Amino acid sequence: MAEPSFWESNEMAQKVLKERASLLDAIMPWKNEKRELEEMEVLLQLIEEQGDETEAQELLEKIKKSEEKISQMELKRMLGEEHDERNAIVSINAGAGGTEAQDWVEMLLRMYLRWAEKKKYQTEIIDILQGEEAGLKNVTFTVNGSYAYGYLKAETGIHRLVRISPFDAGARRHTSFASVFVIPEVPDDIQIEIEEKDLRIDTFRSSGAGGQHVNKTDSAVRITHLPTGIVVQCQNERSQHKNRAMAMKILRARLYEKQLKEKEEKLEELHSMKKEIAWGSQIRSYILHPYKMVKDHRTNMVLHDVERVMDGEIDDLIRAYLLQAA
Repeated sequence: MAEPSFWESNEMAQKVLKERASLLDAIMPWKNEKRELEEMEVLLQLIEEQGDETEAQELLEKIKKSEEKISQMELKRMLGEEHDERNAIVSINAGAGGTEAQDWVEMLLRMYLRWAEKKKYQTEIIDILQGEEAGLKNVTFTVNGSYAYGYLKAETGIHRLVRISPFDAGARRHTSFASVFVIPEVPDDIQIEIEEKDLRIDTFRSSGAGGQHVNKTDSAVRITHLPTGIVVQCQNERSQHKNRAMAMKILRARLYEKQLKEKEEKLEELHSMKKEIAWGSQIRSYILHPYKMVKDHRTNMVLHDVERVMDGEIDDLIRAYLLQAA
């Protein structure tokens, strides 16, 4: 950055600045904690010499805060794979269970949006299909922020809900399923060849709430990549041009992810959890009746505060998965 020619290419300069910010983001927390540790060691010596209980309590509080920060740093250290630092594209689809499963999709969407909000990540819903009676048949959204994909890759798989159905007049217990699929966003500097002749582009009227303009024009876009059969769509934006640009962005990510799967066996784990959205293939169960419990079947972690989990507090579950994977 100190070179006189640094700003001659604004595009290259921005790339270097982004890389610098990423490196500082990795280094500074460790430097800060090292400085905190040195200060705590000095404080401990003073306490041993003076026997000050007030200072001792202050030291305990500092240690607790430091433990929490180091725990988060340890989690971040596990996110060292090629795609972990990138933004994420998340799709949730209803499985077996009818209206119950569609309501479950909406509950999971809320859980992830709350989690992202607490992480100060930016989210945008880019495609959504409402259920006939309640809930959502499927939804796709982006999560933008440092290591969004690294964290959320732990959520890929089938999620199972057991509860007394609010849609059953007989108040019977129902089991429903939804699949969560997470892929990393492809950066602009990675070239993915997509020929126009390989695309079928359909436009249609947006099905979601979006005001009079959206509902009266065919602004939504669906793109089918004919050689692979991959279908993506976007209906969030008011203009057809913006929806097409977002759909192409998702298509690039899907094609890139497919290429990696074919070339690198190490990325097979991204898809190993994508099974039939039904009984026996779930990665996690959320039980609301007859008792309350969330169990991750990959790590055997059990949490009993289901409301807290559904409010976006899923870091413990993600952490346990990443520790096991590491």
